[in-house]
Amino acid sequence: MKAKKLLSIAVLTLLLLLVPLVAMQFSEQVNWGVADFLIAGIMIFTLGVSILYIKTKVINTGQRVLLLLLVVVLFLLLWAELAVGIFGSPFAGS
Repeated sequence: MKAKKLLSIAVLTLLLLLVPLVAMQFSEQVNWGVADFLIAGIMIFTLGVSILYIKTKVINTGQRVLLLLLVVVLFLLLWAELAVGIFGSPFAGS
């Protein structure tokens, strides 16, 4: 993958992480620590790289859509589990 595209994903990741950082300044309900930002950053960056990889390597449109949907759903399920513990796993946030 080109370095420019990876840099774009990294910049977008940092911009998305500004949302909870700014929210922490105005609300006491948002209380993220360094580990939370690190995990969220890794997850968002990995999602971006996965989407880029699938878009560039998978030629069949049906397979591409299915894989993209799978990656996004897995990301959202993991995010929800870490945030509120929808499955009750040991690493859940609740």
